[in-house]
Amino acid sequence: MTISLNAQKKFEALQIAVEAFLVDPGRITAIDRDQGLAVPRCDQHFAGFAVKSCIALTLLHMLTACTARPHVASEQARRADALFKMHCATAGETIKRTVSDIEGILLLKGRPAKTNYSDQFLMDDPYGSDLGGEGYIESFLKARHEPGRRYAALLKSPPAPDQNESIGYDYVDMADPVAGVRYRYTAYVDQPGKTDPKFALNYFPVILQKMPATGQMPRYGVTYDDISTHEDRVHWIAGSSLKVIDLKTNEVVAERIGYMIDRGQGVTAGGRSPWLLAARMAYPAFPGQHANQSGQAARFVEKVLAPVRNAKH
Repeated sequence: MTISLNAQKKFEALQIAVEAFLVDPGRITAIDRDQGLAVPRCDQHFAGFAVKSCIALTLLHMLTACTARPHVASEQARRADALFKMHCATAGETIKRTVSDIEGILLLKGRPAKTNYSDQFLMDDPYGSDLGGEGYIESFLKARHEPGRRYAALLKSPPAPDQNESIGYDYVDMADPVAGVRYRYTAYVDQPGKTDPKFALNYFPVILQKMPATGQMPRYGVTYDDISTHEDRVHWIAGSSLKVIDLKTNEVVAERIGYMIDRGQGVTAGGRSPWLLAARMAYPAFPGQHANQSGQAARFVEKVLAPVRNAKH
C-alpha cells in the first residue's frame, strides 16, 4: 500500500528514524553508511526517504552545528550536545598580527601517517586531522599548489587566477628529535611526459626533497595540540589547538581553537567512521559538503604568515 506524506510529516519521520537509531541501533532495518541513519522496523516505508534525505540533513547539520537543538533521545547524547555547545562559545580563530613575505616556516611537530577513524581515546587531535606524514609537510610548500595551475594553463579556456588560493612557502624546516638534526624540505613539480611518452603531458608529480638545514632557523613555528579532556572523549568530542609562534619572542601570534562532535556517539555499524563523520559537525566548520580537513593547517597559517610570492627553487 502506498502511503502519502506531506513534507512536514516526512521531516518528522526522518527525525524519528535518526533518534531511533541512536537510541537502539539493534532496531535498524536500513542504514545509510555515511550518516548512520536508520529506520525502525515499524517504519520500513520511510527507509527510501531517509536515504534520499541524508545529504540534505547533513548540510543542515553543518550549517547549524553549534545552534541546532539536540535531536537524539538518549541522555548521553543530550549531555554531549550541551558540552559541545559550551566549547563552541570559546572556539574560533584569534590572530594578533599578520606578517608578510615569509619564505619558510618551522613545523614543531608532524602529523601521524595513519588516520584515526574510530579510536575514542587516542589523543592524536582528530579535529586537526590533515594530510599525514610527508604529505603534511608538502601541504605547506609552493610546489603543492603548482600542478593545478599548470593543468589549468593547458585548458582551452583557463579560469581566471584565484587571488585567495593558497600560495605555499619556499621551504619548510622540521627537526628529527631522534637524530637531533633539523631538515629543510623543498619541492618541485616534474613533467615526465615531456621526455617519456608513457606519461600524459598533463601529469605533474610533486617531488619532495629533504636535506640537513644550514644557516638560520625560520623565525616562525607552527604546532598543534589535542586539547580534549577525558570527559570530552567520553562524549565523542575532540578539541584542537593550532598555533603560530614567534620563535624569537615566544609570542603566540595566532591560534585556532576547534571542536567537533560525533552525534552518533561512536556507532560503527555499517562501516561508520565516528571521527570522520564528526568533522561534519565541527566549529569552526571545514569547507565542502564532505568537510575537507586536508590542508587545513596550511590554510590557517597562510592567513597569519603570508608567503612571499616570487617562488625560489
